[in-house]
Amino acid sequence: MKIAEVIVDVSAYPVDRPFDYSIPEALEELIECGCRVQVPFGNRNILGFVVAIKNETEVPLDKLKPISTLLDIEPVLTGEMLELAKWMKRETIAYEIDCLQAMIPSALRAKYEKMVLLETDVENLEEALKPFFQHSTKVPYKEFEKHNLLIPLKKGLREKHLSIENVVKQKGQIKEIRKVKISEDHKQLQKIHDNLSNRAKKQKQMLLWMQQHAGAIIEPEEIYKETESSPQVLHAVMELGAAQFVFEEVYRNPFKKEVEKTDFLTLTDEQEKALKAVVNAMDSHLPETFLLHGVTGSGKTEIYLQAIQHCIQQGKEAIVLVPEISLTPQMTNRFRSRFGEQVAVMHSGLSVGEKYDEWRKVHEKKVKVVVGARSAVFAPFENVGLIILDEEHESSYKQEDSPRYHARDVAIWRSKYHQCPVILGSATPSLESYARARKNVYKLLALKERAMKQPLPKVEIVDMREELKKGNRSMFSKKLVEGIKSRLEKKEQIVLFLNRRGYSSFVLCRDCGTVMQCENCDISLTYHRYNERLKCHYCGFEQPVPTICPECGSDHIRYFGTGTQKVEEELTKLFPEARVLRMDVDTTKRKGSHEAILEDFGAGKADILLGTQMIAKGLDFPNITLVGVLSADTSLHLPDFRSAERTFQLLTQVSGRAGRAEKPGEVIIQTYTPEHYAIQFAKEQLYEPFYEREMMMRHAADYPPYYYIALVQVSHEDLLVAADYAKKCADYLRSNLSFNASIIGPTTAGIVRLQNRYRYQCLIKYKIEPNLIPTFLQLMKIYRTEWIKKGIVLTIDINPSLI
Repeated sequence: MKIAEVIVDVSAYPVDRPFDYSIPEALEELIECGCRVQVPFGNRNILGFVVAIKNETEVPLDKLKPISTLLDIEPVLTGEMLELAKWMKRETIAYEIDCLQAMIPSALRAKYEKMVLLETDVENLEEALKPFFQHSTKVPYKEFEKHNLLIPLKKGLREKHLSIENVVKQKGQIKEIRKVKISEDHKQLQKIHDNLSNRAKKQKQMLLWMQQHAGAIIEPEEIYKETESSPQVLHAVMELGAAQFVFEEVYRNPFKKEVEKTDFLTLTDEQEKALKAVVNAMDSHLPETFLLHGVTGSGKTEIYLQAIQHCIQQGKEAIVLVPEISLTPQMTNRFRSRFGEQVAVMHSGLSVGEKYDEWRKVHEKKVKVVVGARSAVFAPFENVGLIILDEEHESSYKQEDSPRYHARDVAIWRSKYHQCPVILGSATPSLESYARARKNVYKLLALKERAMKQPLPKVEIVDMREELKKGNRSMFSKKLVEGIKSRLEKKEQIVLFLNRRGYSSFVLCRDCGTVMQCENCDISLTYHRYNERLKCHYCGFEQPVPTICPECGSDHIRYFGTGTQKVEEELTKLFPEARVLRMDVDTTKRKGSHEAILEDFGAGKADILLGTQMIAKGLDFPNITLVGVLSADTSLHLPDFRSAERTFQLLTQVSGRAGRAEKPGEVIIQTYTPEHYAIQFAKEQLYEPFYEREMMMRHAADYPPYYYIALVQVSHEDLLVAADYAKKCADYLRSNLSFNASIIGPTTAGIVRLQNRYRYQCLIKYKIEPNLIPTFLQLMKIYRTEWIKKGIVLTIDINPSLI
């Protein structure tokens, strides 16, 4: 007898291990590691992943349950993925099932539906239940809930006339299109034609055409067009046996437009040198990590493209990760124009069906390149030759909920598994990556000049304090207004960047000072002008804008701060002739809206593109000659040790959108703290001096890259309970970790209350701490067996992107 070890689809501590199930004889030849199966668990059927197959078990054979159903004949997870899940489980302190689920598209994740089964003759049921079982012996449970029939249903279950079954469904369905298969038998087609009345002219005409295309499979629309007939005529000849309908499987197409094929560009000496280093690593099967540090516009993408070409020539596959969904259309088009049908795309903007089809293309080895956001790092390729992370410094590569993996770590793990190189590309690498390159952990490849030898744009900093002194209370400095005016006259394009969406940051009563707060979180509500509502960007709570203050009854309600909607309104007043496109979370909710906005801007249908950070990087339009940063301080004063780094990165990236072709570019940065080193170095686009200065600050405060950090967070609906358990956490960590680790806290989180839960946290700083993972695993065990019952939620984040 063969036994399968199965990880079941339940995220709970006692269940976080493989369970043994017997493999029925009929399935012995079919079941492999990595297949999804349906197994009995308790009193229900649930989904599970087969992670091992063996011949012996310690479970008594009479207690061993058999696998109910096999869901995949071909495994959905490779042996590599099963190993990777075990590594992620330990490194991110997560459940193994969560790691496995993260690797497959949402279409393959289980959807459970309760079904009521008829176990007797319909006549034996109560009158109220009979109509439901007239045409089927299986009815969804929710039908009885909807019609308020749970009492007669319970009686039917007690009498064993009915039973309940949990059915595992998957969301993704294979798309099929209907085609017509014409009979291969010429004589039969001739006979049908001859037996028809001469009055059936259209049918006779179609049959003559069918004789010329005997055996062909053709779309109905093409037949109507070729024979100048209608569906009625086709159905009539089909009924006579001349043809039949067949269904053909097709992939959904996530690409909205065709792209023209492009050729490889001639590389500069710097690009050539960088490419050669990567190619050598590929040829030598070395799992090296390269940090490709190139100024904006230095041609990093061309190096990626030529390295991938080499990878494909070796018969291997490549994975390319990009941080923002808004970058994906532009990036995908560049890869498709080189590699055509060999490219699949994976990101959250696709429908469930499209994601499923793109994943299937990879799984079925129909493509050689995957371009996508963070989760594309799990593309099920089995012969990876190259992995690329573009804009490697981006925080979106870190998953914020369980499993809290960083795409860079997974990419490096996979590169060691496949013995292939990883390229981390950025104009502004994260300090951790650059420090590793300095220590030769990564290999540094530098591109110091733009590929077309254009100069970097001229950057000017405007002190908004001076503007205020001169009586300018608007959000646009005099310099920026003049710059926009001159660009509009020259028919050139402008990008305006603001790190905030909505209309105003907050709404305040001028009499008593009350700020409108979210009722679930300790955060002010953001005013959205287009529907006159206040919204919380953390939990989604919203309410209409009050006309009078809820505290003091005053009608002196005012809007403070600046959001993208407000800037758009001001632009329309200042430049009524300008065509403005706004790109933020609110305008890009609809599928394909990112692509549509960028396409319109690229086609010159707008003069000004106004947006949040989704426009800061990757955009490449030749006609952009002015970039305006409306408030450089927004990200500078956040309570986060990375705020200076993030500001420098954002300003450098957004500056790099200007002057990428023949026309020279200009950047105007508006700020209230022009003397800050992050802003000064961003002005000159000087990465190394910024790195040296920021490293001094990090060293003084014992922050990464000098130390690693981990964050333990406790939340509960009661403030005192949260504080009490956070203290228990801190005490436990102090008594189990060595003196090399410093534990800060517990303190309240940056936003104390979120979604009606109070949050406390401890920060652990360490260099080498062998006890760290074992201690965290033990703490998690205590939490999952005892604390969870009291409503506590404990999360552990190793190397968090925000603290």
